[in-house]
Amino acid sequence: MDRFRMIFQYFQSNSESVMNGICGLLALASVKMYTSLDFSCPCLPQYNMAYGLGIMFVPPIILFLCGLILNRQSLVMLEEWRRPPGHRKKDQAVIRYMCSSIMQRAMVAPVVWIIVTLLDGKCLICAFSGSMDPQKFVGFANVSTEQVQLLLAKVPCKDDELMRNNTSRKAVSRYLRCWSQALGWSILLILIIAAFLARWLRPCFSQATLLQARHWSNYIDIEQKIFEDTCCEHSRLFAHKCILHFFESMQQEIKLHSFSLPREGEGAEGGEGLVQGITDHDQVNKLLKTWYYEKPPLDVSQAHQR
Repeated sequence: MDRFRMIFQYFQSNSESVMNGICGLLALASVKMYTSLDFSCPCLPQYNMAYGLGIMFVPPIILFLCGLILNRQSLVMLEEWRRPPGHRKKDQAVIRYMCSSIMQRAMVAPVVWIIVTLLDGKCLICAFSGSMDPQKFVGFANVSTEQVQLLLAKVPCKDDELMRNNTSRKAVSRYLRCWSQALGWSILLILIIAAFLARWLRPCFSQATLLQARHWSNYIDIEQKIFEDTCCEHSRLFAHKCILHFFESMQQEIKLHSFSLPREGEGAEGGEGLVQGITDHDQVNKLLKTWYYEKPPLDVSQAHQR
């Protein structure tokens, strides 16, 4: 249990590790979803392209949105982008860095899905079999135009009676699968080269700006977490104080039933300073509104000077 607690605390304190793990799980989930998908092309000229391209691009959009939803920093980035400047100016470089980091992580699972579908080739065969030129294949030479379109649409259905022993079907399927796999490997090669160049050319640019953006991006995330934890602690202490005031009017009944409740101020000695001076609903709302509209500047020395 201690090991699991340490691992949980590590991931809780390190949001980047959490997001990297979530991106990896989404990528594995995308591969598992595709392998377990019962792909069955309709083999109809009106629906083949819509079905094939839908299978290729609709799940990546869903996975991309899931990546944005599960990434906590996406909400933090939007809040930082939309918040009023107040006493603290907004750094556009930090917002761009957070947006870039969020998009890179959210794009992992969709890219994996698209590459897997291209390497498999079924989606491309289903989508573009009806768009092939029949003159390139021998089996469609003496067939009318309508029959050619029907036969080309039935290329993905190898169990169909019309295409079961048709050599032209195999030729069209092989031709499209080669193009699909070539496109998939090309995309994978381009992504690997881009990652390689980004990794090795990064030291050639200004590292100070990157370190600053990364530092303040982590700071905004941690500040938001600490503020939420502090609000929860303040709410608990404020509720405790309100309940003690409520029971002050029931002292006689409490004595008759021999209840032993702590007096006001007992049990909240460590957090009394948090609720001191905040005694009603309007003051709490004003405090939260002030934090949102007038965030204090990032200068701790001013607090020490006071």
